Amino acid sequence: MTFKQVLATVLIAGATSVASVFVYNKYFEQRSPGIYQNGSTNIPVNYTSYIPNAIKTNDSNNTPFDFTYASKVAVPGVVHIRTKTNPRQVQNSRRQASPLQQLFGDDDFWDEFMGNNQRKYYIPGQMASGSGVIISDDGYIVTNNHVVDNADEVTVTLANSNRTYTAKVIGTDPYTDLAVIKIDAKDLPYLVYGNSDDVQVGQWVLAVGYPLNLETTVTAGIVSAKSRTIGINKVGTSNISPIESFIQTDAAVNQGNSGGALINTGGELVGINSAIASPTGSFAGYSYAIPVNLVKKVVADIMQYGSVQRAFLGISYYDPNKISDSDAKELNIRKDVNGVLVANAPDGGAASAAGIKEGDVITKINGINTLGIPQMTEQLARYKPGDKVSVTYLRDNKEHTVNVLLKNRAGTTDIVKSYAIDKLGAELYTVPANRASQFGLNGGVLVGKISSGIIRNQTTMRPGFIIIKAGDSQVTSLEDLQNALQENSKIRLEGIYANNSGNGVYYYDINTNN
Repeated sequence: MTFKQVLATVLIAGATSVASVFVYNKYFEQRSPGIYQNGSTNIPVNYTSYIPNAIKTNDSNNTPFDFTYASKVAVPGVVHIRTKTNPRQVQNSRRQASPLQQLFGDDDFWDEFMGNNQRKYYIPGQMASGSGVIISDDGYIVTNNHVVDNADEVTVTLANSNRTYTAKVIGTDPYTDLAVIKIDAKDLPYLVYGNSDDVQVGQWVLAVGYPLNLETTVTAGIVSAKSRTIGINKVGTSNISPIESFIQTDAAVNQGNSGGALINTGGELVGINSAIASPTGSFAGYSYAIPVNLVKKVVADIMQYGSVQRAFLGISYYDPNKISDSDAKELNIRKDVNGVLVANAPDGGAASAAGIKEGDVITKINGINTLGIPQMTEQLARYKPGDKVSVTYLRDNKEHTVNVLLKNRAGTTDIVKSYAIDKLGAELYTVPANRASQFGLNGGVLVGKISSGIIRNQTTMRPGFIIIKAGDSQVTSLEDLQNALQENSKIRLEGIYANNSGNGVYYYDINTNN
């Protein structure tokens, strides 16, 4: 092949390549998507910015994954809480006094005479550690109920400081696992409330606390789910349900993180870390935080009234997706509906007064979707007795909306300053008249599941105990018991066991000031 032929071949090949590129760019490039989902070859400006103005850093490059600003804002407002529980004496139950005991009138003598030296025993003391979040510059701190529960001494150490204060427990709420404590200090750094309703699955969050007795520790993760319920706050067996609508994250949280802060990348408080999902007790992938919008309401109630003012809709309920096909057909409801099925709406309750009845499916509270039980209970927990909310429900697959006046658990709209009855630490409810008559009683208060509080700390009472007398007062209802406890701090509870009523009356002495 001659030189001219080789040169001609090269020129033709080059011209063909240039023409191909020109034709492709002109006719095909606009039809092909870019490397990003919006078809653009440019990175979207909000590629990793999940919260407006969240990226605040001195780094000139504004690196999206730089959490230094949020950490600097949050760390000073998260404290280390240490608690001490002293050894305590616990009283065994005592059966009804015999004629000889009444004659001698000395319980201790009678116990010794009968060889019963098991009436009292001691529980050893213990020490524990957790975290808390400063919410005001004058020393109010929010933490978990289980961090300070039963503690005789609570101390607070500020971040990166040797300053330690003795704290006073202002109030607790086991149903949400929240507590408010107070230290005598001023001009403290505190965290600003965010909005947990704005938290989105997939956004970055940071957990700040004192895990494993370490100094302040910050971990990062994303929100992996919302409105989770894990059954950890359940404190009884009645229809008074715990409030669980957790923010689930994969930020590393361990023992000692309880009560600490979950913050967004702007340094705002969006949750209080409360629990972990783990077969070992240590972090294994998921942690759970109480949404800050619920925290705000509980804290405000405790600071204003001394106890949480919980509003009740006055229904029993269950998930419509968990009922059988035959039951769904009988109730004429669709199982694919997102909502909460009303199992019962007793007369006198808030729902019944508004016309809601068995078989209705509640789908919204104040226009906010209640896709399941966690969402509904969280929405209701933001209100107090006497508040009005709009409730949207389905009946015969038709949508209705009514205004409901919420009530307290006694069936009124009264605000109660303090419930001495709450300090007992057990699920309590009035025995229905038909059940009371089976035991030959006019009424009574049944003790359900016993959690933490006076009953567990001071007695050996078991679930199933029916209180029929408190001091000199007959007890036929929760209101009777509440009144008796308000009048006397040291009082004897008298009653029988529902499953063992033939074995006589039992007595338990308690002191509500301890």
